[in-house]
Amino acid sequence: MEGGHPAASKTEFTECWRTTWKTPYIMRLALSAGIGGLLFGYDTGVISGALLYIREDFDDVNKKTWLQETIVSMAVAGAIFGAAIGGWMNDALGRRKSILCADFVFFVGAIVMAFAPAPWVIIIGRILVGLGVGMASMTSPLYISEASPARIRGALVSTNGFLITGGQFLSYLINLAFTKAPGTWRWMLGVAGVPAVVQFVLMYTLPESPRWLYRKNKIGEARAILEKIYPENEVEDEMRALHESVEMEKAEEGDVGDGIIAKLKGAFSNPVVRRGLYAGITVQVAQQFVGINTVMYYSPTIIQFAGFASNQTALALSLITSGLNVVGTVISMCFVDRYGRRRLMIISMVGIITCLVVLSVVFFEAAAHAPRISNLESTHFGSNSTCPAYVSAHNPTSWNCMTCLKAECGFCANSASAYAPGACVASNDVLKKSCGGENRVWYTKGCPSKVGFFAVILLGLYIIIYAPGMGTVPWIVNSEIYPLRYRGTCGGIAAVSNWSANLIVSETFLTLTHALGSAGTFLLFAGFSLIGLVFIFFLVPETKGLQFEEIEKLLKKGYRPKLFASKNKKTEETKQTEETKQTKSVEL
Repeated sequence: MEGGHPAASKTEFTECWRTTWKTPYIMRLALSAGIGGLLFGYDTGVISGALLYIREDFDDVNKKTWLQETIVSMAVAGAIFGAAIGGWMNDALGRRKSILCADFVFFVGAIVMAFAPAPWVIIIGRILVGLGVGMASMTSPLYISEASPARIRGALVSTNGFLITGGQFLSYLINLAFTKAPGTWRWMLGVAGVPAVVQFVLMYTLPESPRWLYRKNKIGEARAILEKIYPENEVEDEMRALHESVEMEKAEEGDVGDGIIAKLKGAFSNPVVRRGLYAGITVQVAQQFVGINTVMYYSPTIIQFAGFASNQTALALSLITSGLNVVGTVISMCFVDRYGRRRLMIISMVGIITCLVVLSVVFFEAAAHAPRISNLESTHFGSNSTCPAYVSAHNPTSWNCMTCLKAECGFCANSASAYAPGACVASNDVLKKSCGGENRVWYTKGCPSKVGFFAVILLGLYIIIYAPGMGTVPWIVNSEIYPLRYRGTCGGIAAVSNWSANLIVSETFLTLTHALGSAGTFLLFAGFSLIGLVFIFFLVPETKGLQFEEIEKLLKKGYRPKLFASKNKKTEETKQTEETKQTKSVEL
């Protein structure tokens, strides 16, 4: 509390490295808890590859689209429930025990999936894994936040985001590694149990969050942990800050009580907590409605929309986008505590909106200039092979490749040039093989396009802009913006909001692309992102470098953007900030 911020010439990552080098115990806490992020990321990415082989093993799954969607979405549904009960568990049992429970449930789910004899057993396993992921998604960053010195808190919480993206990248590598192994998808899904066991062992040997211990009157244990985290001359200051925070919360409790319903009522009736929830829920919902999980769940499909028909090419390019996500998270770790949470999110949102609008234009141009349909080419494979909708169309001369695909037929490219008029034929395996047998390319998702590579570049740019801001910062904000008494409950509410938005976006993406086209869908996400940007600007304060107690005071006064704050209020805020801590103003 005495040292303030590091010099402006150094990034927070440098300060984090210096501090953890001197006190490696801090990094041990952060990395052990951060494995929860690895589980989160792995589960997000692994199902896209595993589902290909589940379809091969179970004919029902191959024939029923709703069964495939259920296998994918039940993990998200489980995560919503896991995040909801995780908030209660965090407050009642503590952060450490909640992580241990999450690991156990996740491990059981992974084993159930690996040995599943039928699709319904896989679904049960997916629900269990989702429960574990939901609990871990909110508990891990909370534990790291409360066990970190304020000056490097953002960088350490970013390790959780780094491990989420690292887990996604790892899942793609694991999928590729087991494509030739007996059991394929069973290994892909079962391997997830290994990091859960590792985290369980590590967390079993680590202490509880010092802030939670202090709240439960275990003051001696809290002090012992703080002595391992802070320099000797800062321990008393931190203990005093904890004491003031807890006493203030006890004074505010009144008749609220400790039950989950009572806490929910207390949270929404308390203006400080309510303002924190406005900010926390805003950033979590905005994180999903920028469309990120459409890219993570469906990136091979999106790349095929851009005109790359090969599955191998689509998977390889998807691996690159996942790698860029990791790079972006490292950037966040380097700069989140130097430039601030709010600023990174606003810059990220502006970049996301720009990428989505340009991506929409690219897909629109690709659709408008798709190769025409040739009647001669369409009858090349036999009169009965021509697309039925094309045959019965009133104006078939207006058809192009996109019209053909919207009619649920296949496009066989011209053998001379992929951009020349091609064939619109019925979509089946026989015609697909006949098309390939003549060294033609078969398209069912997207059309040949000279601008398709721009879409891939924009997807990469979208990821690299998303990851440092909207990728990691929402979790950092939610780990630090709530008062201690309500931190678990409010974190659970925000995490449920995140997973609910995730479910809505991931379950509607393919339907939207069918109804609006790729261009219209990405433009819609750009509109959602613009709304999110407005809400972030007006509702989310800067929390960079502030102690938890200072964040409470900031919310108690009420937050207004700098452009809308009165002169007297700004002067008063500046004065109070200087008296509390000699730093620059935290508002953008």
